[in-house]
This record gives sequence, structure tokens and C-alpha cells, in this order.
Amino acid sequence: MSIADNPSDETAKPSPNLTHSFQIGSHSPRLQVEAPLRLVETAFLASTASLIWLINVYFPLGPVLRIFFPLPIALVYLRWGHRAAWKAAIVSGLLLTVLMGPVRSILFVMPFGVMGVLLGATWHRQVGWLVSISLGSILGTIGVFFRFWLLSLLTGEDLWVYLINQVTGFLEWLFLRLGILLSLSSITIQIFAIALVIFQNFIYLFLVHIGAWLLLDRLGNPIPRPPRWVQVMMDYE
Repeated sequence: MSIADNPSDETAKPSPNLTHSFQIGSHSPRLQVEAPLRLVETAFLASTASLIWLINVYFPLGPVLRIFFPLPIALVYLRWGHRAAWKAAIVSGLLLTVLMGPVRSILFVMPFGVMGVLLGATWHRQVGWLVSISLGSILGTIGVFFRFWLLSLLTGEDLWVYLINQVTGFLEWLFLRLGILLSLSSITIQIFAIALVIFQNFIYLFLVHIGAWLLLDRLGNPIPRPPRWVQVMMDYE
């Protein structure tokens, strides 16, 4: 037998299956760490969102806490993706169902739970503020009408009529102060009420973006940069 035919001199090459197993083994510790971390963070941020809602219901602090309603779920989306964000929204609703009952739980999930997922998706895709605020305002407006519908169904009263009466009184007071003699039709008043709801939600989403911009930057999950005039106004670089 020649030296060339000696099997001991053949170059040892690892089999493809063995190489693949080594690659899987090198990634498995990371997967083993990420899986429980994802679960713990999702549960923690879901409970944080529920706690913020609960505190605001029993100890209302004005608009301060409202800014943070959708942020924990949006943070879950930025860190772990859409599946974890939807799980966080559902877990928040289930936790609030146990703590406060199904009605208030539903009023949190719609719109604020869904809004957290929506904002997380837009921020993850680096969508501009105008688009994300507009989408959030549409969802918030739908949430307001959903709240009116649900509470009217439970109380047996049309709460939309109550809102229309409040808007009518405000317009009459405003026209009186301005010295304008004008009688508005019912359709005009309802259009004004809808526009007022949309405007309030637009302002609310703008404040949510300000809060997220200042907070999530410090948590290492920044959102898209605001317009330059906002940075100048906030004196933030």
C-alpha cells in the first residue's frame, strides 16, 4: 500500500451534519436567554400598562398618566415585535378584567391597547410623526365613539345626545361672547362635535409622541425623530 493510499493522511473534514449541529449549539444559549426574557418583559410591561390605567381610574392625575396609557405596549413592540405586543395588550385586558371588571377592561383595550400596537408598528418602521399621529387620532376617535356606544348600551341612555347638548351650550356661550347672533342646525353641531373629538385626539397623540420621544430614548428604544420645530421648542438634541 502506498503512502498516498494511507487513510491516516487524508484531510479530516467535518461532516455537514456535525457543522450544522455546532451552529445550532452556538445559537441555542442566546435563544434560551431571549425566550424567558421576552416572556418576562412582556408580562411586566403588560402589568405596567394595567397599573397605570388602574391608578388613573381611582386616583386621577389629569392628563399626565393618560399620556403613558399606550407606551408600555408600544415598547413591547419595539423590543420583541408584533406578536409580543398583541400578547401584552390581551394580558393587560385580562388583568384589568380581574381587577376592575370587563367593562373597564374593554375600555382600556379599545383604544389604548390597540393604539400601543399601532404606535409600536409605526415607530418600528420609522414612520414620520404626522402619519403616526394621524393614524393614532383615527383610532382614538373610533375609540371615543366605541366608548359612547358601549356605555349607552349599558346605561340605557344616549350619551351622544349629552355630548351634543354640551357642545351646543359651549357654542351658544362663545357666540354670545363674540356678539354673533347665529342659530346652528343640528347637523352643523354634530359635525362640530366630531371635529372637536378628532382635534382632541390629535393633540393627545402629539403629547404621547412627545412623552415617548423623551422616555424611550433613555430606555434605548428611540422612536423616529420629531420635526425640527419640535426639537427647537423642547430644546432637545
